[in-house]
Amino acid sequence: MKTKSNYLAIIISLLFLVLVSCKKDAATTTITTTTTPVLNTPTIGTGVPAVFKKIYNATSIYLEGSYVVIKVTSLPDHKSPYYKGTQWASTQYEAYNGTNTLWNQNPNTIAENDVTFKIPLNPAIATTHASTPLGPMGVAINGIPIFNQYAAGGSPLTNEVNSFDQYNGHPQQSGMYHYHAEPYYLTTNKGKDALIGFLLDGFPVYGPLENGKTITNADLDVYHGHFGVTADYPNGIYHYHTTTADPYINGNGFYGTAGTVSQ
Repeated sequence: MKTKSNYLAIIISLLFLVLVSCKKDAATTTITTTTTPVLNTPTIGTGVPAVFKKIYNATSIYLEGSYVVIKVTSLPDHKSPYYKGTQWASTQYEAYNGTNTLWNQNPNTIAENDVTFKIPLNPAIATTHASTPLGPMGVAINGIPIFNQYAAGGSPLTNEVNSFDQYNGHPQQSGMYHYHAEPYYLTTNKGKDALIGFLLDGFPVYGPLENGKTITNADLDVYHGHFGVTADYPNGIYHYHTTTADPYINGNGFYGTAGTVSQ
């Protein structure tokens, strides 16, 4: 009887260990599969001007000589149909619910893309106005790269606009989500006249409203900006505006001397 009791105790112990092990495995699996995008509250370096602290979704913002360095992951803090099929789909996927009847989802999905923007701390007009690059030409305050008015190969956005999601952005082949035009999530939540980001030349970008007036291309110069007082710059500064018509954010190149962007 003693031997049988020992065997029975051993069997019960083994069953207990298996059950505990299964529970641990299940818990680990749950944590792995429910990963959600983390809203990165940036580490702010000493001396960073208050206006750059409005960039709320970045890994770090700091000064390096006469430049402001902004590091981002390029993951949007809002939902998107382009989160479908990703590790964040359970919380961040949202089917297209915009107003474009010609909307057609492109085949790309959102993926993390680490990007470092190095822009002038004190922007100044350039002697020679360089063209904006294909790819990131600036950064929005939610850490999303801003692209120019051209699709791949420098072609017009005529067809590509139909792949913009309800927040007016989409991912390219590497999964980098970006805006070519007004970022609706920001202008809805921050205001149509709010600061929405900076281009690589250090000059700020604002939404389509200024002093109660909707800005059109006719109100702006060939670089898609003008000089004026803003809430962030009470002494006035050259700044860009988003508009509903091409070129949307930037026109014939940077007004100022551009910094650099690296991935």
